[in-house]
Amino acid sequence: MANRGKGYGVPLNNISEAVGNTPLVKISSRICPEGRTIYAKCEYFNPLSSVKDRLALGIFEKAEKDGSLKEGQTVIEATSGNTGIAMAGLTQIILFRSSLYTAVAMMAAQRGHPCVIVMAEPFSVERRKIMRMLGAKVVVTPKAGKGLAMVEKAKELAEKNGWFLCHQFETDANWKMHYESTGPEICNDLNLIGAKLDYWVTGYGTGGTFSGTAKYIKEHSPDTKVILAEPGNATLIGSGIKTPRNDDGSPAASHPAFKAHPIQGWTPDFIPLVLEKGLDEALQDEMVDIPDGVSVAMSQSLARKEGILTGISGGATMWAAVETAKKAPEGSVLVAMLADTGERYLSTPLFASISAEMNEEELAIARSTPSWILEP
Repeated sequence: MANRGKGYGVPLNNISEAVGNTPLVKISSRICPEGRTIYAKCEYFNPLSSVKDRLALGIFEKAEKDGSLKEGQTVIEATSGNTGIAMAGLTQIILFRSSLYTAVAMMAAQRGHPCVIVMAEPFSVERRKIMRMLGAKVVVTPKAGKGLAMVEKAKELAEKNGWFLCHQFETDANWKMHYESTGPEICNDLNLIGAKLDYWVTGYGTGGTFSGTAKYIKEHSPDTKVILAEPGNATLIGSGIKTPRNDDGSPAASHPAFKAHPIQGWTPDFIPLVLEKGLDEALQDEMVDIPDGVSVAMSQSLARKEGILTGISGGATMWAAVETAKKAPEGSVLVAMLADTGERYLSTPLFASISAEMNEEELAIARSTPSWILEP
């Protein structure tokens, strides 16, 4: 690599400045169909290893600008984990940044916004531990309540205590951050190599990545087709049934088409308002249903064949991209969103087949020389 050893650039003032500008990585012919090109947009290059770093930063920047987040105020949000991790990390620096603007920087190093995350029981325990490591309090809601329960609990706690509720499922700050960053990054990076973007492939959680990125791409590359994926056993969009809403845009009821699925971070049991707005603009050209099993299998293939360690949702998106590429004209260029790192899934089905102990093949290697053999 020509730039090896050049350095990152000017030192950063804080970790939030590292959010965004994640790379596109070409997928080899071991996964990509012949005659097509697939790039993975690797969002685990963000400082807290997921696309949700963008969302958290966008919410905080808007709240700082409009004054809705008060000094020292507790921040609360309902999340499957990645948004909570991003929120927990950014709350540690956000007051410091505000304090620079208000000339109380000496106190800022000793203060931060307390952070409370509400998370549904089924999501991976490592996410809870990471958030607590970052200083957040994590409130876990029962599995029976699904995603709606954690949203209702967060709203209830915010109202009772006067806390700042981030409203990630409703706020325009969510999709606007992707319109201002993710979309331009993809288009600009492909322009550098003279490539035309034929297909952009993503799933949805809040819908912010889809709505904001697709809106930018459609404005600047109108021939690009947007492929939106959802779990095959939870086709909320495919059902054609809308989510009833409260006055603030939050969901008023669980969606009847929802069923439990293994793709953490995707498709809660309601259609978020942010997603609905993107759907109302008809930003998607095609829907892809993800069958059971293929997400984990593709995530494992990406790790073993490409050295790309992504989560279950990344596997789902790449599977959708590969299936799209098989039908696409020869020479087509596709970009698939990989939302986070596989390290966030150690306790999930992604790693269920992977043992921490040596298998027989590994034991045979160990026994092939005489020293230091750890026998089972």
